Amino acid sequence: MSNKKIEIMDTTLRDGEQTSGISFSPIEKLSICKLLLEELKINRIEVASAKVSEGEMKAVKLITDWAVDSGLDEKIEILSFVDGGSSIKWMEKAGAKTQNLLTKGSINHLTNQIKKTPSQHFKDISKVIGYAEDLGIRTNVYLEDWSNGMKNSKSYIMDMVQFLSEKNIDRILLPDTLGILTPDITKEFIKDITSKFPNTHFDFHAHNDYDLSVANVIESIKNGCKGIHITVNGMGERAGNAPLASVVAVVNDFLNGYKIDINEKSLHKVSKLVSNFSGFRIPVNKPIVGDNVFTQTAGIHADGDNKKNLYFNDLLPERFGRKRKYALGKMSGKANIKKNLDELGLTLSNKEIEKVTERIILLGDKKEKVTIEDLPYIISDVIDSSNYKYKTVIQSYELTNKKNSMPSAEIEIIINKKTFTENGVGDGQFDAFMNAIKKVYIKNNILLPKLVDYEVTIPPGSNSDALCETFITWDDKSIEFTTRGLDSDQTVSAIKATEKMLNII
Repeated sequence: MSNKKIEIMDTTLRDGEQTSGISFSPIEKLSICKLLLEELKINRIEVASAKVSEGEMKAVKLITDWAVDSGLDEKIEILSFVDGGSSIKWMEKAGAKTQNLLTKGSINHLTNQIKKTPSQHFKDISKVIGYAEDLGIRTNVYLEDWSNGMKNSKSYIMDMVQFLSEKNIDRILLPDTLGILTPDITKEFIKDITSKFPNTHFDFHAHNDYDLSVANVIESIKNGCKGIHITVNGMGERAGNAPLASVVAVVNDFLNGYKIDINEKSLHKVSKLVSNFSGFRIPVNKPIVGDNVFTQTAGIHADGDNKKNLYFNDLLPERFGRKRKYALGKMSGKANIKKNLDELGLTLSNKEIEKVTERIILLGDKKEKVTIEDLPYIISDVIDSSNYKYKTVIQSYELTNKKNSMPSAEIEIIINKKTFTENGVGDGQFDAFMNAIKKVYIKNNILLPKLVDYEVTIPPGSNSDALCETFITWDDKSIEFTTRGLDSDQTVSAIKATEKMLNII
């Protein structure tokens, strides 16, 4: 049995832009359109509401001009209104060829918002559809508040659909405007309407107020809807709309006999671009597109992946143009470390891996985030530190920085098994620490090397705050050498570099 293809209408640029605080520029809208249609292969996109602003007119003109040149103009749709034809005039000027006409899908909205009777509303709708037809503009019709309409005024809905089925329109769009539906109720309502009008093309438009949008979309498909509406990253008013990536994955993996025919490999790319343009951040655990959703954290999971992929499912990252990652932190085991080493092309002995694992677990206990970019730094520091025989140990230190007073440091240091305590002040915390150290060594008739260079770096490409690396160059009787310290705190990493120097002189 061949799969039925479900038609996708993306409304990121219209309904998604109703996300609080979101506004796309004309160039951003055009860029997103190109990706949605050319790369993802979305069937249709709703790009704007008519008559909103001059900026919206500019954006739609930009899009329609490109779409005409690309042979994609029939895929561009505009939300229009029952306004005597002014939306149609706006669309004609903008070059758009398909309207999604917003009508009232409940008696409540009809009587309390526009204060019309059903017959008056139907007459007004007829005029707009006729006007559009005269100008060669195709029509789809939204039944706004349809879910409440089915709940409280079903006979009105059936009369509306009967009326529309006799008009020259392409689709009837069924929005759960306030996100009130559950899967069971969605099934009931969709079945009621598709069974009575089997030859009509219905789209379902879900909202996510109860986090049920994807489940409701699935029921709408199973019970006769031929199209569904989504947004990239689930953007939209209040709790948003049904998210594109999740819907695609669920339909393609769990709905036998149905398929959404888009380019899955581009989902993450488009998701990130829309996020960057909008400033709408993607939760790290967002299915398919979140930063962490293909990251194994527990060491036992990484070990299982080494043994016939025990922790794999059908959501393979490569399917969506992504890669599996293995987190580094207190839950990491040697298997996690090994996976990251393999990606970096590094080889360590089992003993070295154990030392690196211990260091990463220690950082995890301090609630620091460690990334693969940090790993070479950690390895270098662990191996470097193992080469030192620590006769001098900085046992403890307390650094203080108070308003209107110089930074101070109190230290306890062990030199050849003897313990010394001292304090110092300075221009900064590290300077205060060094002045305290100098006092100890002056008492022991030892002249410390001069600090000639101080450099702090973070792992290039790292987005973590886990580590910084401090290189300090010392001059000891005209002989220069450099020591290195690694820590999440810049001052502490400098202290570690200093401790290594004290064990060299």
